[in-house]
Amino acid sequence: MPRIALTMPRLGLYGGAEGFGWRLAEALAAEGHAVDFLCGRAEGRLPGGVRPVVLGRPPLGRALKNLWFAHAVERRLAREGYDLVIGLGRTWTQDLLRVGGGPQSVFNELTEAAHGSSPARLFKRLRRAVSPSSAVIAWLEARQFDAPASAAQHIVCVSDLVRDWLLRAHPALDPARVSVVYNRPDLARFAPLAPERRALLRSAQGLGDLDTVVCTAGTNFALKGVGTLIRALALLPPQFHLAVAGGRGPGRWLALARELGVAQRVRFAGKVDDMPGFYGASDVFALPTYYDACSNAVLEALACGLPSISSSRNGSAVFVPERHVLADPADARGLARLIREAAAEKDRPAFVWPDDRPCGLEPYLEMVRGLLARKGVRP
Repeated sequence: MPRIALTMPRLGLYGGAEGFGWRLAEALAAEGHAVDFLCGRAEGRLPGGVRPVVLGRPPLGRALKNLWFAHAVERRLAREGYDLVIGLGRTWTQDLLRVGGGPQSVFNELTEAAHGSSPARLFKRLRRAVSPSSAVIAWLEARQFDAPASAAQHIVCVSDLVRDWLLRAHPALDPARVSVVYNRPDLARFAPLAPERRALLRSAQGLGDLDTVVCTAGTNFALKGVGTLIRALALLPPQFHLAVAGGRGPGRWLALARELGVAQRVRFAGKVDDMPGFYGASDVFALPTYYDACSNAVLEALACGLPSISSSRNGSAVFVPERHVLADPADARGLARLIREAAAEKDRPAFVWPDDRPCGLEPYLEMVRGLLARKGVRP
């Protein structure tokens, strides 16, 4: 029985990257592999047939936690002698590395504008320049992508956009070593609501037939463009409302909404357990993000039948009609126009997953089979 290790700081179902790692581990175990999940901590329900190997994460700063975990993984791998290693984070010895976000340098470049005025941006830039965490991440990335020993690994990016960012930041990388596999939502769970359930959910929120709800979802409100959404809402008629799922500490954004006179039309829902219901009670989804490797929320909203708007800095924007792509995530006027147009669209076709986009778990399972066969490891 092949022994496979997956490595990631956290084993759990909360979070897009974590949820993917959880499902991949369970799928590999279901194929008959002996699967260890090397993690700093394990939370909640464990994937069936998977052995968590909790390496711990000492109470250090973020920089030292990242570095410590990478070294702890190295020591464990040296002892165990796994047949195949799949990296899901910033570790440097693996046969298959999934890149769920772009390089730190690209992230820093694209997200500066999310931090407001020029003094705020300058302060953010200075903080990043002297941050030990930034230095450690840059060093870990160099070990992952530029060191001679990394040339044996195959890299999988979660979108074409991430692949482009990665090759731009690490020009010595051989493009033939880098492939793309998109996330795919559970299309049985994320689907248009029955009209009766939609009406019930909207009634519970005090919404009428003439109200138009624009929804969004994310954890980092600044990077997800919530400020742009609130400014766009102020340019829209009073029947337009904004609902925000996820994140914490919305005080700054509620203050902006009050300043613009739209606080009564903005609802921060916090963590939402029934995301299909959240989408289904809305009319338009909008994510004017400054940076997103491949937003799952866009894909979920599309599957739920919502016209969806995204910025061009989101890897999953390739699934959005070109007319719904916002070039500048700070362009509130342009976003307000796109929201009006999307809300007015009639006879929307059902979302169908394109056949030409590799997605989900199966491409990874196929890669694992191929890598094991090339190593001469019998099932």
